[in-house]
Amino acid sequence: MALLQRVAEQGRRVVRFTLDGRPVEALEGDTILTAMLTNGDRLRRTEFADTPRAGFCMMGACQDCWVRTEEGERLRACGTFIADGMRLVSGGEWNS
Repeated sequence: MALLQRVAEQGRRVVRFTLDGRPVEALEGDTILTAMLTNGDRLRRTEFADTPRAGFCMMGACQDCWVRTEEGERLRACGTFIADGMRLVSGGEWNS
């Protein structure tokens, strides 16, 4: 189940991306954090205890929102906009 639920939206283009190998959708202008949390129950798993994380400060100061693409690129989810074709992972296997 998604951690965030949209209550009202109008007029934004749909953006298609992949999250943990499954095709999902977000809206143009969503940050990666919003896109991931409207499609799943976590942003990532912590590299220290493999526990779920959902971001913390939501403004780029805490370093808790780093996620990776399938290719290994690190992105700050709270400050990076989702783009068509992104392939993101939320699991802990890429933390090592």
